[in-house]
Amino acid sequence: MALDKLLENEAQAEIERLRADAQARAEQIVADARERAQALLDSRTRQLETARQAGLVRARSAADLEGNAQRLTSSDSLQVQAFKVSEQYLHSSVTSPEYPQILAKLIAEGLQVLPNAEAVESALSEHDAVRQALAQLGRTLELRVNEQVKTGVRLVGPGGKSSIQNTLTGRLERVRGELAPQISRLLAE
Repeated sequence: MALDKLLENEAQAEIERLRADAQARAEQIVADARERAQALLDSRTRQLETARQAGLVRARSAADLEGNAQRLTSSDSLQVQAFKVSEQYLHSSVTSPEYPQILAKLIAEGLQVLPNAEAVESALSEHDAVRQALAQLGRTLELRVNEQVKTGVRLVGPGGKSSIQNTLTGRLERVRGELAPQISRLLAE
């Protein structure tokens, strides 16, 4: 019986050792699995956070672009309106008492370029102011109707072969490109 007991004890010890080894191995497998799962979870979390940050950057960029586009559209609209108001003001200035003096300057400038002008053209509604301006300058030129010439004059050379137009709205058009950035800057402030 002692041999039976001894074999049984040895078998039992071997079973316990195998169980302990199996338990240790199972715990190691579980620990490795947890470690891999945590690493995978951390990796996915970093990927999601990176994707979230990229999405936020894209959303901010899109919002900035949209905001800038709206500001530009608004600025362009206000700029168009500013030039329209300026043009309306210039058209209304033809009824001001100072308009003949303005025309005298425009005619004088035109005569510097075309000193042998024989006629001056303007819209019929501006003829009185042109006559006053010519009188101020001490010049006598044929006065012709040209409804295309408003807010200023067109001087015509001998035989109509040359001419120069000098109008307030024409000047506004010539400086529009230079004024546009300044107006945009003022509107942005």
